[in-house]
Amino acid sequence: MNLSSLKPANGSVKKGKRIGRGQGSGRGGTSTKGHKGHQSRSGYKRKIGFEGGQMPLQRRLPKFGFNNMNRIEYKAINLSTIQTLAEEKKLSNIDVDTLIEAGLVSTKDKIKILGNGKLTLKLDVKAHAFSKSAVSAIESLQGSAIKI
Repeated sequence: MNLSSLKPANGSVKKGKRIGRGQGSGRGGTSTKGHKGHQSRSGYKRKIGFEGGQMPLQRRLPKFGFNNMNRIEYKAINLSTIQTLAEEKKLSNIDVDTLIEAGLVSTKDKIKILGNGKLTLKLDVKAHAFSKSAVSAIESLQGSAIKI
């Protein structure tokens, strides 16, 4: 194989239309652009979302809602989930790493412990946030709820 003699396959490369090269070419005059209007002018570029003069979709639909850029998204974990995890693995301390190993959260998630379910073990729980009911349930069993 000789790299200097490589050619594209026959019929795969076509010559472009030669537009605006006089009347004899068959594509002179208006150069396939028709008469008048935006598209016949030089420098024409269709705007994003332009629908030929019809009211575009982004203007037909109403604006609504608000996205707060300062909102912190927490991954919610209930006390019942922590109870079952502690029983299965015989744990007394539960922190972010144990929840990641259990597959309940991913590494970048912020965790909030919620008070749904019953807790029967004394646990030391570390998380980013706690609900009031979760804190009272953990501390009623002489455990500790530590914010990271």
